[in-house]
Amino acid sequence: MVSASDSQPRCMGIPMKWVSLLMLVGQTVSVVFTMRLSRTNQVDGVRYLNTTAVFFSEVMKLICSFCFLWHEEGSLTKSCSIVRMHLTQSPKEVLKVSVPSLLYTVQNNLLFISLSNLSGAVYQVTYQLKILTTALLSVIILHKELGLTKWAALFMLTMGVALIQLPRGSTSVPTTPESGNAVVGLAAVLSACVTSGLAGVYLENILKQSSTSIWMRNIQLALFGAILAFIGAFVQDGNAILETGFLQGYSPLVWGVITLQAVGGLVVAAVLKYADNILKCFGNAVSIILSCLLSASLLNEFVPDVLFVLGTLLVLLATSLYSLGAPSWIMAMLPNSFSMKVQQQSSSKTVET
Repeated sequence: MVSASDSQPRCMGIPMKWVSLLMLVGQTVSVVFTMRLSRTNQVDGVRYLNTTAVFFSEVMKLICSFCFLWHEEGSLTKSCSIVRMHLTQSPKEVLKVSVPSLLYTVQNNLLFISLSNLSGAVYQVTYQLKILTTALLSVIILHKELGLTKWAALFMLTMGVALIQLPRGSTSVPTTPESGNAVVGLAAVLSACVTSGLAGVYLENILKQSSTSIWMRNIQLALFGAILAFIGAFVQDGNAILETGFLQGYSPLVWGVITLQAVGGLVVAAVLKYADNILKCFGNAVSIILSCLLSASLLNEFVPDVLFVLGTLLVLLATSLYSLGAPSWIMAMLPNSFSMKVQQQSSSKTVET
């Protein structure tokens, strides 16, 4: 009898679930540092516009997705026919894919509103609630049964990330910027947590319940995303684009940021295909820890303290608890009835996966 783990797709013997998750962590840390450099380095003239970078990232994602589809099908003609068929003969499927694209657009606007009314520290801590909203929506929409152990891991993860992101001493910033409205900012970031979770869960549902190639789905997402990004660029920065051009301030570093962002979209789609959206949240949490460590050692922008160490331990413990379940010595300390209930939940999840 073949176990579920043996039937999982693998890369060099490693399950694709973990390969895609490791790629997500590496990509997230890389894009944070390149974007940080691109926004802080001294430049001659005007700096590049974020809105145009988002557009080019979607275009690059579109091109990469088509190349992967071409490789998968082995024929350029056949790949073009597949794309044309899905875009013209399946309008219902295209509309399904447009939903997460629209939700992500709304989310980006909500985050802009929240950062206009809240300090970066308050925003970062509050936005970690997207981990819990993702789990809740996974249960409601995908009918997942997480079990007591995984719920405990999710709460532990949220606490750990919050401890890491709390402001420290003199480096802290005001909770509310000048002329900001804390109520508006809080409402925006909480709404963004909901839209982020809903978009991710909806996309996971599409990818897992359809036989359509993951690269075809990415082509649809990137095409719709590029259209929205192009419109958004002119709505938000139309005057600057007309005055100094669409490619103002671009450099090899900026193109590197765009490339990493495009790769990130493909990696996230792979994580949702081979793992799930909650594991993606854990990968992002590990990325935060690595970013802080590299920031302390390379850029000297962060000094680890007791709260950071405690938060790191909580995140790593939560990751192990979510992936592997409660260790046997903890199960032995629990009452028999409670221990049996947890074991039954873990067994049912193992059968499902």
